[in-house]
Amino acid sequence: MVESLAFFTLKCFYLMLPAYFANMAPVIANGINFLAYPVDFNRKIGGKPILGQNKTFRGIFFGILSAVVIAYIQHLLYSKEAFQSMSFIDYQNWLLFGFLTGFGALAGDLIKSIVKRRLNINPGDRFIPFDQTDFVFGALIFMMPIFDLTLKIFAAALLLSFILHIAVNHIAFYLRIRNEKW
Repeated sequence: MVESLAFFTLKCFYLMLPAYFANMAPVIANGINFLAYPVDFNRKIGGKPILGQNKTFRGIFFGILSAVVIAYIQHLLYSKEAFQSMSFIDYQNWLLFGFLTGFGALAGDLIKSIVKRRLNINPGDRFIPFDQTDFVFGALIFMMPIFDLTLKIFAAALLLSFILHIAVNHIAFYLRIRNEKW
């Protein structure tokens, strides 16, 4: 049976849920003082911050934790036929999947931040399309050791995530959750 484009897109969205939550968690956990230390320990290269104060151990902790929790929920839901049909994987390795996906999403974001600092782009300033795809690349690459990722899934996840990222950030801006639209 050939699946529809809409259903394939839904499957890609479902696969990426842990990465989406990992990417959102640092913003949501911003007010928590636990592990609120910069990942780069405020060090600089050539007088420029390596990452900046916005990239904290708190964000990494809560990002990975949220990805693991979402992967666990997916594992629990997998016993239902409807969720089996929209899953690319069986979620037996939910802990590893959640950790790798969350860590990969955050690693992609950290790498992009290093590049932004080297290019003199301030935190929060636009860096399209990398602001929308950094965490997706990271999550998909880290996911690859346990999931046989096809080029079709990779491309669809990137495109879907690019569109969703812009839409969600605009909504968050207008709800005054974020200070920037992007």
